[in-house]
Amino acid sequence: MSTAADANADPASPDRITVFAREFGPAAMEYHRREMGRRGYRLAGPIVRQNVFLVDGPGKPSPLLDGEPHYAATFVRVAGHSAA
Repeated sequence: MSTAADANADPASPDRITVFAREFGPAAMEYHRREMGRRGYRLAGPIVRQNVFLVDGPGKPSPLLDGEPHYAATFVRVAGHSAA
């Protein structure tokens, strides 16, 4: 599983964290595994399968994650909750 940001490594946790997984289950369980609720996060919306690309300037976007669709779960910090 890849993470866009690892809040466990950064004491000033970001406001948004997105994780990508090849299967739905691991993406869904990440909320519990990393204790996201205790740390002040909620799921931003449904966990959906998508392709991910990097846009770096005016050229063609580059596919990430081997160009394969992955399930994405985005967590957002609840307003008024400080970094844990």
